[in-house]
Amino acid sequence: MSDLIIDGEQLSLADVQRVATARHPVSLAPDALKRMQASHTWLNEIVAAGKPVYGINTGFGIFADKQISPADIAKLNRNLILSHAMGTGPELPTEVVRAAMLIRANTLAAGVSGAKPELVQTLLHMLNKGVTPCIPSQGSLGSSGDLAPLSHLALVMTTDEHEREDESGWAEYEGQRLRGAAAMAAAGIPRLVLGPKEALAVTNGATFSAALAVLTIQMAETLLLAAELSAAMSLEAVLGASAAFDERLHIARRHPGQIEVAARIRTLTAGSTLLNAGGRVQDVYSLRCAPQVQGPARETLAYVRGIIEKEINAATDNPLLFGPGESLSGGNFHGEPVGMAMDFLAIALSEVAAISERRSYHLLDGSLSGLPPMLVAGGAAAGLNSGLMLLQYTAASLVLENQGLAAPDSVRSLPTSAGKEDHNANAMTAARHAWQVAHNTAQVLALELTCAARALDLRLAQMPGAQLGGGVAAAHQHIRAAAPLRQDDALWSVEVDAIRVQLLAGELTA
Repeated sequence: MSDLIIDGEQLSLADVQRVATARHPVSLAPDALKRMQASHTWLNEIVAAGKPVYGINTGFGIFADKQISPADIAKLNRNLILSHAMGTGPELPTEVVRAAMLIRANTLAAGVSGAKPELVQTLLHMLNKGVTPCIPSQGSLGSSGDLAPLSHLALVMTTDEHEREDESGWAEYEGQRLRGAAAMAAAGIPRLVLGPKEALAVTNGATFSAALAVLTIQMAETLLLAAELSAAMSLEAVLGASAAFDERLHIARRHPGQIEVAARIRTLTAGSTLLNAGGRVQDVYSLRCAPQVQGPARETLAYVRGIIEKEINAATDNPLLFGPGESLSGGNFHGEPVGMAMDFLAIALSEVAAISERRSYHLLDGSLSGLPPMLVAGGAAAGLNSGLMLLQYTAASLVLENQGLAAPDSVRSLPTSAGKEDHNANAMTAARHAWQVAHNTAQVLALELTCAARALDLRLAQMPGAQLGGGVAAAHQHIRAAAPLRQDDALWSVEVDAIRVQLLAGELTA
């Protein structure tokens, strides 16, 4: 397997996904190495000149006016890591941490941070050898970047001559949870003593927010395809009217996402003899308006993807160096682009889940669907069997949770550092909430697919000569290969879980 080469400019979301989940090897581009060496030289020249420059030979935040002597700069950088490692809450999944490590390495590879190349190379050695720091998920405002989680990362990869064992954080290595120092030693990776500005280079930037964003976007791509499939299956199961998906109707509205969703549903249902068999002029909104609801989600995803593609190739720490003596202090660490984008995506996915739950409800209500109530197989078994009743309860609960999680986080701010940092992005919270909304949405869609597959079984039993659309038939067959039809009540969660696995793997929409 050839290495992914990072250079600070060309990292893709798919690259991040591969490294995060499949341990794809990574190395540093030669040109990026040269840029880093040059900027590190510029930084050392600034230190030698003795002129106060923020973050290089001064304190941080409210203490920016305090100049630090050259003899104390190493301690200054170590103190920043120790004092800022204040995260709390459940630890982030391994794939999120690996994604963040790659994104941070790529940020530094841009060569404007002043950090020595060994900083990036250490991160890449950790990725390649499987040393994953244990990072608490809460405690970051996303400005000045994800300070707390990145400081926990730095505990593992950096050290000083006075370090105590309990100051090296925690990491996972070869299935064991170890002190950071022990994990690095076991992997044969030397830990670094940070030089001027390097603590800021590691910690300044909304990197964990961006990591969550990348993985949420990649999941959302799969979810939107699955939502189009579940809508098509439900539409056929209730003998829905096809007119609502006519291409002319959607072109008249002009929205490309809507046009795309309608086209996908037409393709999936092509050849179906169930469509229009109910004799209705139009259906409920959750069926008829699927393109108008799920289409905007597609357009939102495209917008968010563009924002995050820029962010993972951005120089996000402060200050930045652009040549000998050219150090500029600004606010590239501010996580507002990520926070707002993830708020938008959370809202879009929340709506995809909401309309999916309404279709599940429709399938289970016999007076609406024309199918046995709760999709109980065989009328005599109704009452003795509850059917899929509780699937809709679970979907409703998750949709309600999503509605709370999708309330925008980026509009919320509290000042920090005695008012020096008076407007914060709340980006990490927005990204965590969007991540959870995506997982909830996957479950809601799996619940609808479970209901729709059973509804199609019962409909075909009513109409033995009927034919499913080609795409719907293929997906239905794939679902039944993993979860055969059960006549009586069963532990439905096993079936739903199997379908969710198929969904997230992209098997149903391939």
